[in-house]
Amino acid sequence: MTRAGRMVVVEHESRVLKGNPLGDPHVRRFPVWLPPQYDQGPVGRRFPVLFDLVGYTGSGWSHTNWQNFAENLPQRLDRLIGERKMGPAIVVFPDCFTSLGGNQYINSSAIGRYADYLTRELIPFIDAEFRTLADRDHRGCFGKSSGGYGAIVQGMRYPEHWGAVANHSGDAYFDFCYRSDWPNTLTELTRYRKPERKAGAYDVERARAGLKRGLDDGRVRRFLAAFRDKDRPSGGEVMVLMNLCMAASYDPAPSAPNGFRLPFDLETGEIIEARWRQWLRHDPVHMVGDHKRALKSLKAIFIDCGWRDQFHIHFGTRQLSGALTRAGIPHRYEEFDDTHSGIDYRMDRSLPFLYRALKP
Repeated sequence: MTRAGRMVVVEHESRVLKGNPLGDPHVRRFPVWLPPQYDQGPVGRRFPVLFDLVGYTGSGWSHTNWQNFAENLPQRLDRLIGERKMGPAIVVFPDCFTSLGGNQYINSSAIGRYADYLTRELIPFIDAEFRTLADRDHRGCFGKSSGGYGAIVQGMRYPEHWGAVANHSGDAYFDFCYRSDWPNTLTELTRYRKPERKAGAYDVERARAGLKRGLDDGRVRRFLAAFRDKDRPSGGEVMVLMNLCMAASYDPAPSAPNGFRLPFDLETGEIIEARWRQWLRHDPVHMVGDHKRALKSLKAIFIDCGWRDQFHIHFGTRQLSGALTRAGIPHRYEEFDDTHSGIDYRMDRSLPFLYRALKP
């Protein structure tokens, strides 16, 4: 019989998130999973640590809940350890949800300092609370989608904290995975335009005259207010919120309306090149060159993506893998026949991979 680990719920009061621009909670309760060997092994034994960075609209609790027709992550860990496919590790499930639906695990003046929250606060907090192997060579992070993005970017920017990372279908090649959906976002935002659109003659130049390029004319603010009041936002509205969350992540500006700038003209949809360049500075495909030393210092990098990903991320992960190869950075890249959805089973590949890199 497979022995089961146990869940501990901890509470942490963050100084970094206190007073964040969205007014989101700075006191957070989140689960930590302890392997069965934590209680049953030699007294004082210490363990590697993995941080689970969940995707957009999720929180750490998402992976610990009951799943229909599938394992949740604690059950998956019990099985993988019981089958000796990986050894025991502590797994942390941070709550990094925001009122914009999430974040990219980076610092943003429009959302909050979530990179600092992880590295400056949660890592030392967990090391103080539990019997961890408290150094970067025994600590890793993994995630899917925005969490996968967070994992690879954390490895690039904060290698002093992470020894290995796993990136499942993480956002990359922004020209495909984000840019192609902005027309839908702009169309939805038109519903919140003042004055409202009316059928008939349309003077394009006059319509644009009152706009300041890259800044909200009020429609974004009205959309966000309406979204907060909705009981059940539509899938399309969630996608609009996601694109706005990405703008707040990649191009924040304290002086701008809502605290961030927009990469497209709200009336014509024309790309604003200066704004888009700010986005591309955060694209992992373009970041490899500036972070070669950090990436080479990592003990292991795992990347995968389904070749039918509906957000076209497989093209980005291919480019990311190619950039890593050209830079001489060892990594494992895999593809599989699936989409962006329902792919937690891929952690059967990444978690043992990470453990082998981080084990004592």
